Amino acid sequence: MLILPISAMTLFVSLPEGATAQLAIAEVIKAGIKKVIKAIDLKIQRLQNQTIWLQNAQKTLENQLSKLKLTEIADWTDRQRNLYKNYYDELWKVKSVLTYYHRIKEMTEKQAAILEEYRTAWQLFQQDEHFTPEELAYIAKVYTGILEASVENIDQIILVVNSFKTQMSDAARLEIIKEASNRMEENHTDLKQFNRENALLSVQRAKSTDETQRLKEIYGIDD
Repeated sequence: MLILPISAMTLFVSLPEGATAQLAIAEVIKAGIKKVIKAIDLKIQRLQNQTIWLQNAQKTLENQLSKLKLTEIADWTDRQRNLYKNYYDELWKVKSVLTYYHRIKEMTEKQAAILEEYRTAWQLFQQDEHFTPEELAYIAKVYTGILEASVENIDQIILVVNSFKTQMSDAARLEIIKEASNRMEENHTDLKQFNRENALLSVQRAKSTDETQRLKEIYGIDD
């Protein structure tokens, strides 16, 4: 049973046995990624609008400040000073959150790239007569492990998104982002290396020069 939290929802998906398991995992992750990217896009749009409003308010205040005489500045009330300070504090918070969301979106799109890498290669390997059913089963098993690791990456992304509703510190958010980003890079590197090794194996099993060239073109092997 795979449990994948998506925003306020939780998906419960029964995974099948055997070589098709990773296909089910991939579909769940793909659906989750789409929801996360859409939610992040909406957040970014709102935050950008809020940032523009605050920046305009900041400029207005700065213009007013530049017109004041030194004696008038000295006579500011606490309320006026706090209002000016609050604008800056709020602007800093919005920009900080906006930076987080942009970073999270980059990570989510990276996760989508991992899925695309998997789907393209898996389709080619399944159609490649140079692999035995046993070898395809092994490839499927490796993919399952990588995709299950991807579920954890998605969980971490959602945790950071939801953390803005809690009292999580910036340091904690940055640590989660850093760890998830590192795992994504490892997953992507491992997946690309695994796919290349299998592609080279298929090329080595070619029975003619023409077949070798054809397979290299199919798998995008230059050397």
